[in-house]
Amino acid sequence: MGGVPVLLDTANKTRSSGEIAAARPGDVLLTALGPAIWGTTYLVTTTLLPPDRPLLAGLLRALPAGLLLLTLTHRLPRGSWWWRAAVLGLLNFGAFFPLLFFAAYRLPGGVAATVSAVQPLVVAGLSVLVLRVRVSLAQLLAALAGVLGVALLTLSAAARLDPLGVLAMLVGTALMATAIVLAKRWDSPERPLVMAGWQMTFGGLVLVPLTLAMEGLPASLGPANLLGYGYLTVIGGVLSYALWFRGIGRLPATSVSLLTLSSPVVATLLGFAVLGQSLTGWQLLGFAVALGALVAGQRRVRVKVTP
Repeated sequence: MGGVPVLLDTANKTRSSGEIAAARPGDVLLTALGPAIWGTTYLVTTTLLPPDRPLLAGLLRALPAGLLLLTLTHRLPRGSWWWRAAVLGLLNFGAFFPLLFFAAYRLPGGVAATVSAVQPLVVAGLSVLVLRVRVSLAQLLAALAGVLGVALLTLSAAARLDPLGVLAMLVGTALMATAIVLAKRWDSPERPLVMAGWQMTFGGLVLVPLTLAMEGLPASLGPANLLGYGYLTVIGGVLSYALWFRGIGRLPATSVSLLTLSSPVVATLLGFAVLGQSLTGWQLLGFAVALGALVAGQRRVRVKVTP
């Protein structure tokens, strides 16, 4: 019946057995910039946002950016993409954003980053179940090395493990991994900005009643709060997710998920540069391992497509 899939590259649909698929360096770098921007979220949350408002943070990061992109692109979903965009928007934004900010409020950035580093492994497992592909041993080893590198980079003996924060980050990571795999399976014909606008709007609209019912609106916002929310909307929302959705359309799911390792790397480096946190020898080793796993996950792979 044909060859068994070794690694599916749905961005470059390979039609013949043994063909080489390789990601373009420019696509890899631009896609990695998205998660790298996400690595600034913990610093912004703890230094600029009002405390204990994860729903409001998620809402203001998603809905204004989504409405702005809808205004710029003038495109609405058609046919099945109404419900598909709603599902992806719920996973990527309506559910993931509140869980992310909840964890950011309750965990040190290093702990949250370490938990989220399991995403490539989740994507690999879901790719087997949903996309019906067999992930290569090299990709699995790169994912495991990434988790180890991030753990060395971010965890310390003094790390505070809040159970609810860890659970929130695990659930959020699994939801985002599911969205990556579904996006590859459904293969949107639209541009990345259009997809980002649809999903952020749907996700943000879900958060409006939840935020009003559970948190309400703050009595006032200071200049620092406005700066923080503005940054999360424009840079952490519009820019980072436009780059992210562009990468999902051009790179294999497992390769895309490995690029999320740039997020904890940036989070730790910001802690060193901005908050004056020191880097130990183990952390420097972890940085090297995580960076090596990120690069190894983008190497040329040989694929076989089942007819």
